[in-house]
Amino acid sequence: MACRVIEQYRHLPIVSVKITPHFHATTPGLELISEGPGFAIYEETDRKTIKDTSRMLKAGAEKVFFARATDGSLYNAFGEVLRQVPEGTPLICESPALRQFADPGLLIIMTSSMSDNQKDIKSLLKLPHVRFNVDYLLQNRDLPLVFNDGKWSSWHYGS
Repeated sequence: MACRVIEQYRHLPIVSVKITPHFHATTPGLELISEGPGFAIYEETDRKTIKDTSRMLKAGAEKVFFARATDGSLYNAFGEVLRQVPEGTPLICESPALRQFADPGLLIIMTSSMSDNQKDIKSLLKLPHVRFNVDYLLQNRDLPLVFNDGKWSSWHYGS
C-alpha cells in the first residue's frame, strides 16, 4: 500500500518510514543515521532489492528510513526520524504500533480476504481510518487520497 501511494504522488517530496520491532541483521544499502537505547534508524539507499524500504525508494520516495525499535523506545525512535524530515513534508509510515504514540493525518488500514498471516488489528479498527481491500486496489488505478496544506486526506474516509 505504501508503494502504491508513493507511486501515485511521486511528484511530491515524500519521505517514507518503516518501523519494525524485529532486530535481525541489517542488509546492504542501509546507512545508520542515529541510534539510541532500544532503537536504530537507517536510511535506505538501495533501490534494487525486494525489501519494503527498497521498493518504497524505487516507487519514488525522496527518502526512506528504516527504524528498528523496541515497544518501549518507539516514541523516541519516531521523534528521531521526525528530526530528519522538514515540516510539511508528505510522510508515509508503515507501522501499526506507531499509532499508539502518533495521531496520523490519515490512518489507512489494508484488509484482505486471505486469512494467512493476518495481524490482529481490532484496536486499530476502533480508531478513525480509511480501509482499503486488496480487491479495491486491483480495481482502481488511483487512490482517493490527496495531500494539501501539509496533510493527507481521503474522500473515502471511514469506509
